[in-house]
Amino acid sequence: MQKLAADEEIEAYVLPQGVMTQLVREAAARRPGLFTKIGLGTFVDPEIEGGRLNRRSADALSEKVCVDGETYIHYKSVRPDVAIFRASEADEDGNVSFVDEGLVTEALSQAQAVKNNGGIVLCQVKRLVERGQIRPYQVIVPGVLIDGIVVDPGQRMSVKTEHSDFMSGRAVGERTQCAPMPLDARKVMARRAAAELKEGNVVNLGFGVPAGVGNVLYECGKEEQVILSLEQGIIGGVPATGTDFGIAFNPQAILCETNQFDWYDGGGLDVAVLSFAEFDRQGNVNVSKFNGKINGVGGFINISQNARKLVFTGTFTASGLVERCGGGKLEILREGAYKKLREQVEQISFSGVYASQAGQEVVFVTERAVFRLENGKIVLTEIAPGVELKKDIFDQMEFVPEISPALKTMDEELFKDD
Repeated sequence: MQKLAADEEIEAYVLPQGVMTQLVREAAARRPGLFTKIGLGTFVDPEIEGGRLNRRSADALSEKVCVDGETYIHYKSVRPDVAIFRASEADEDGNVSFVDEGLVTEALSQAQAVKNNGGIVLCQVKRLVERGQIRPYQVIVPGVLIDGIVVDPGQRMSVKTEHSDFMSGRAVGERTQCAPMPLDARKVMARRAAAELKEGNVVNLGFGVPAGVGNVLYECGKEEQVILSLEQGIIGGVPATGTDFGIAFNPQAILCETNQFDWYDGGGLDVAVLSFAEFDRQGNVNVSKFNGKINGVGGFINISQNARKLVFTGTFTASGLVERCGGGKLEILREGAYKKLREQVEQISFSGVYASQAGQEVVFVTERAVFRLENGKIVLTEIAPGVELKKDIFDQMEFVPEISPALKTMDEELFKDD
């Protein structure tokens, strides 16, 4: 699909994940779409790219509107004909439970939207149970909204995990069951990002390096000092990594994804730790389209636009980068061919200009340096032990950053295998 879009073979559009799940709920009530500030200043802004991913994509999926003197994006309504989702079990009346799932998503809104549009709703489950075995408060989607049940006894929890009571919340796992991360650049960045958190913070962790923040907190017994969350509806616990991302080890609560985004959009996050593919001198971040690849944006725009503090993580370069961490320092054995600190990002997934106007605190954590967005400018504040300022930092950037008068060395403990 990505290649077809990049080659102009198909129309292709991207909207923020939260907007899409909320649009499904709006469709269920047959409302005229979603009115929100989410996406302003980014590539989904109708005055920038409108979420279009190539020249062939000409539809206007949204428009700018003014309500009580405030600017919003109106994402136009959708009318889905078919819903296909999965759950854990269904009873004889077609009521379904998510008791063995690691997340709930927006299944209820999905079924309601399709039924109210005269369509067909299908649900896949792992097993059938007798009438009355699923208690009313366990029913996520009632049978009245479902047209067909498909049973797959081999249904897995995720790509990576077949089944885990510790990720569905049926049991609580011990610390030894969450493997420690090996010492590498990813762990260094996760440790440094974790240092930006304060006790009591409500935090979202994104895909990739940010998911490791939960692991490093768990390793040192500090995971309960902050409230970790995932946009898929997870509150608490340790977010899983890799192809398990979106579920968590020892979650405290698993909410509907749509409600989680309502909370995020309203400013519920103190801190968001997210990945970057590239960022530029204005603090704009790109995660969605770069180096000829269409990656999509997930929940990145919803999460980043209203969190009070942003911590973006990523390696300094890519494509061939080889590094070694240990003994309190970083060694760059082979530099990456692709520079990720750009004069101008290819696509704006996060607007540094919007963030500066909104007063958000923005930090960029790489394995060899830390930067902050101050007064609309990128400021270098820390460099890793073992790194040369000119060769390893300035020469690997497309712009020259401001240098903090309080420039310091990153904590050596970050680079030790403790």
